[in-house]
Amino acid sequence: MVSPFALALLRGEADPPSPRSRRLDLPVPRRLRVIAPFQRLDLVVMADLLLTWVLFGVVTGDVIEWNASVGEPLWEGLIYVAAGAVVAPVALRDRWPLAAWRTAVVLAPFWIHVGFTITPAGDMPYPAWAAIMYLLVLYSVSLRCDRRITFAAWTITVLALWIIQPNSMIVGTVMVTVAVLFGYNVRVRRTATAKLVEEEHRTQVAESAQAVLAERARIARELHDIVAHHMSVIAIQAEAVPLEAAGDPARLEAGLAEIRALSLAAIAELRQVLGVLRDQDGRTDTAPLPGLDRIDDLVAHARSAGLAVLIKRPGSLDGLPPAVGLSAYRILQESLSNAMRHAPGATVAVDVARDDHDLRLRVANGPGETPGGAPGAGQGLAGMRERAALLGGVLEAGPTKEGGFQVTARLPIAGAEETT
Repeated sequence: MVSPFALALLRGEADPPSPRSRRLDLPVPRRLRVIAPFQRLDLVVMADLLLTWVLFGVVTGDVIEWNASVGEPLWEGLIYVAAGAVVAPVALRDRWPLAAWRTAVVLAPFWIHVGFTITPAGDMPYPAWAAIMYLLVLYSVSLRCDRRITFAAWTITVLALWIIQPNSMIVGTVMVTVAVLFGYNVRVRRTATAKLVEEEHRTQVAESAQAVLAERARIARELHDIVAHHMSVIAIQAEAVPLEAAGDPARLEAGLAEIRALSLAAIAELRQVLGVLRDQDGRTDTAPLPGLDRIDDLVAHARSAGLAVLIKRPGSLDGLPPAVGLSAYRILQESLSNAMRHAPGATVAVDVARDDHDLRLRVANGPGETPGGAPGAGQGLAGMRERAALLGGVLEAGPTKEGGFQVTARLPIAGAEETT
């Protein structure tokens, strides 16, 4: 119970001021900066300084006028002390609101004595300048201080009103309560706005991070599919060409030329993917993305690597959205690469079908003629599933009863233009 009063009177501190609106913080014109010691003009501070000047003049004017009308005037020095006690809290309230309220409380005997002396007796003996000063200071406290400090300041003020002038307690309490509630309401609204802005900033940061991760995953999928397929074919070709050439220079040269062509194709596709990273608009060193129009190249590479590929497809695959064509190409590419690595020499059946709604792929291979490589980390299958999921499709992969492996995918065509 004592802690709020200790904070209000001794240990408490106000929060830093909120950033000014641009309408209240104006730049000083360049031609005036020669005579102005500042570059920006804070209209709130200027209003407080103007108010202090007005209050000082009003207080001194009222007391001097009262002195002239009575036989026992107040001491002239007290006039300026009381005026200073009124204007000092107003001058301090913007930068140090709690210090301004403490100053008003400490100097209260001076301005209350003068106010009671020159104000006619009644239900409200406080002069207007005293009420304006104290209500402004109390508003600043409720705006910038913790609610415990605000409650303590309000309680001390109400008790002081009751002690100093019980007849004015009701009216004074209402005025003080309105000022405190108004300041507290503004404080709550500003706090909620600040939290909302901070939450929006965090959301933007999280969305940016998520977008970066998604882009990294997309690039990783592209690089994996390109490298895995072309490197698998090149590795198999490099091993098979010397055996097939059997010392024949012409056949060896032809095999090496095919390996070189595969290497150049891999470099071209890598350059296409990496070119997107060199320009924020994705225009530098890029080319049209591959689609099912290049399915014959995939089949030819797979056959050159020793697979027996049987393909069944519709008469035309034109009109597919680029996103569907690219995903289908990469799924078929990865499926054939897996067959090369894990089932060398196997027979692979490729079935491509489409209708108005979906594109369907099926790649199934039997057991290889020789043992394949060790199982990988599964990133290829994960990438294929991600590609299908991004389009709203489904991909299933798993071993067959005959000892082979099968991949089936359904890619929706409708709405894929938005995904592109």
